[in-house]
Amino acid sequence: MNPRKSSWFCTGSALIILTAACGSNAVHAQGGPPQMTPAALAGKKAPEVFKNIQVLKDLDADQLQSSMQFIAASLGVECSHCHVQHANDKDDKPAKVKARAMMRMTFELNKTSFEGKRIVTCNTCHQGAVHPHGTPAVLEKDGERDEPPHGSATSPAADQLFAKYALAAGGTAALEKITTRIEKGNVLIGEMRMPIEIYAKSPNKRVSISEGEHGQSMTAFDGASGWLGGGGMVRDMYPADARSAMVDAIFDLPLEAPKIFTELRPETPERVGDREMYVVSGRGPGVPLTRFYFDEQNGLLMRLERYNDVGLGLMPVRVDFADYREADGIKIPFHWTLSRPTGRFSIQIESVQQNLPIEDTKFARPSAPAAP
Repeated sequence: MNPRKSSWFCTGSALIILTAACGSNAVHAQGGPPQMTPAALAGKKAPEVFKNIQVLKDLDADQLQSSMQFIAASLGVECSHCHVQHANDKDDKPAKVKARAMMRMTFELNKTSFEGKRIVTCNTCHQGAVHPHGTPAVLEKDGERDEPPHGSATSPAADQLFAKYALAAGGTAALEKITTRIEKGNVLIGEMRMPIEIYAKSPNKRVSISEGEHGQSMTAFDGASGWLGGGGMVRDMYPADARSAMVDAIFDLPLEAPKIFTELRPETPERVGDREMYVVSGRGPGVPLTRFYFDEQNGLLMRLERYNDVGLGLMPVRVDFADYREADGIKIPFHWTLSRPTGRFSIQIESVQQNLPIEDTKFARPSAPAAP
């Protein structure tokens, strides 16, 4: 990732939208009107808004940008691999024609071999490479090939894990006493550091404000919807991003997650680094499929993975929590790392203030500035 090409640092929803990889101007690049808002795309199919859509005719218009990101991440390429810059509706590049053929192939394979379920995607074969590898890999060391873990054990029940998490974080009474939080620190991208402030309010309001070389950027969830601001622009989040932002905005995650994720299922424990983790997957109305990783020893939440459905497949967003410290009687992470197929960055918190008054206007979407 080249930080100099980043135009939006969406820390609240765990996104870095890169202009060089189907980012903030991808709608225009696909042959659609510039400044097309998510609200204007809602309820429409891709061919109703964008030019020269030949395969993804049944795709919702507000999923097209995310689907292009899914393809780019699966092949490890940028938009320019298939598209002509500033004229992406043209068919001048052979790679674009080939991509259409590959999409038709996967759709037909899923239809005829997997009962119409979306099992095969671009990433099934490519896995980050333009050309799939059809040859088995040679052994890199003496002995037998390493086998992926196939553990038969199951994590404890979800309600037990969340109860242990709440206790480890300070207990229900202590958690319920905290209703607001102001965190200040830095966004870390390679050698670059950018100041960031995060304001959160119970039950589900959150805004992050970062200062970069292009000025101030904001990512917010106001309790009902998500929005982005920066570079003189303000816009609503696309639906998949807003659902991710809603999860990030849950203020008392140990207490509220079991209410929001109505379908919680324990899964096989996994090892993350040098720690054993209990794993729970969660689903619920209006939230993405999410997996929670709890430290087997201390019970704290160490990782959270969300999977946004972007039409062609699931795009993962991972948040790793670390450096838990006590603040006003509860434990919260002072460091977290946010990873996607298209980018990765960390946030290190330096100071925390809790239970200070925060007006709801802090999270409200400002009016878009007048066009010049």
